[in-house]
Amino acid sequence: MKHFTPDDFRNCHLGLLLGRAALLKDRIIDSHMEPHGITAAQFKVLIIMAQYGVDTPAELCRHLSLDSGSMTRMLDRLEQKGFLARQRSEADRRQVQLMLTEEGQKLADRLPHIGAEAMNELAGAISPAELQTLEQILKKILLAAGDPITVQRVGDK
Repeated sequence: MKHFTPDDFRNCHLGLLLGRAALLKDRIIDSHMEPHGITAAQFKVLIIMAQYGVDTPAELCRHLSLDSGSMTRMLDRLEQKGFLARQRSEADRRQVQLMLTEEGQKLADRLPHIGAEAMNELAGAISPAELQTLEQILKKILLAAGDPITVQRVGDK
């Protein structure tokens, strides 16, 4: 379904609003994670590892749409901070497996609480029904576009 034409595209704010909302979300997560010494980007790595059992850099790259160089730098920082460790896969020595350290697991156990606080701050201005509608609309857009992570994680819910 086409909603825009070149003539009325200047009145289209969808891309701007989605981008600004994503930036606001990351700023809020940054503020909640600051006491723990990690950024919103690092939060995303840890929460994906903890909640979805993702344990390879390649799979993290797919989840976060990052290139391997950016992911390597991110993992370097998290490893330096003592939150994760890397080791060669026993099954395939070419592959690196990631695991949370004891300190990383302690933080990962707190991430759902921290994330909930951050998302409550982000969505505090809308009603529960509006939040549900927003999530349904975003899911519908992502599924229609064939977003592999959305299809994999929430497509059947």
